[in-house]
Amino acid sequence: MLRLPQELNHASANACLAQLTEGLVAESAQVVVDAQPLQHFDSSALAVLIEFRRACARAGKGLVVQGLPQRLRDLSALYGVEELLLCA
Repeated sequence: MLRLPQELNHASANACLAQLTEGLVAESAQVVVDAQPLQHFDSSALAVLIEFRRACARAGKGLVVQGLPQRLRDLSALYGVEELLLCA
């Protein structure tokens, strides 16, 4: 299982995406990302998750996000991308 950091914003988005992408190789066909540690974030968190979903698809793997904070769920609904983030 991969984990999001406690803080994910514009300044840390590229590093977070790189870390997730590196971890993708070791994951099974269904990649699980634990978002529970995420406390401080901006819309960059959505961008990272959507781009990581694309990376999973290119690798032939699915993505499930667990523990997505309600505020981030609300933000994904506002932007109309909630269906792109399969949340458990």
